[in-house]
Amino acid sequence: MTIVATLVLLLATVSAGLAAGVFWLYQHTIMPGFGRVDDRTFVGAFQAIDRAIINPWFLGGAFFGAPALTLAAALLHLGEGQRSVLWWALGALVAQVVIIAITIVVNVPRNNALKDAGDPDTIDVAAVRRAFDEGRWVRANRVRVLLSVVALAALCWSLVVHGRLAG
Repeated sequence: MTIVATLVLLLATVSAGLAAGVFWLYQHTIMPGFGRVDDRTFVGAFQAIDRAIINPWFLGGAFFGAPALTLAAALLHLGEGQRSVLWWALGALVAQVVIIAITIVVNVPRNNALKDAGDPDTIDVAAVRRAFDEGRWVRANRVRVLLSVVALAALCWSLVVHGRLAG
């Protein structure tokens, strides 16, 4: 085992944890909070949060960073005697790829439609909120939470296995 393989696996795990935390926070704090506010507040606040989350820290550090680092960790464990780490990393990678697909197919189109609707002071915020379909967004995010926790757990276990092999 090289120090590079260990470091990349550790970074993949941290990045996956950051991504899981974001999805978890949306599921258990942000969306329930938004569910309690009026339409104008919902639309304006969601627009602001969605604009803010599109940044290099989230996109590079967690959302795309986790699967990229997980793929790199898997590739660094292709050798004989390292396959037990490889399989856990690949399992995490599959979960992360499904998360990206769900995000692209379900969450992003809703987010973009909400952002593109315009200034909450000049639009029919009730109609925009209905079209957003909070229920579908939240259900899709629930799956992202589950998969991100699975990916994180798989990477945590891969660290344990990696440590035993390096032992």
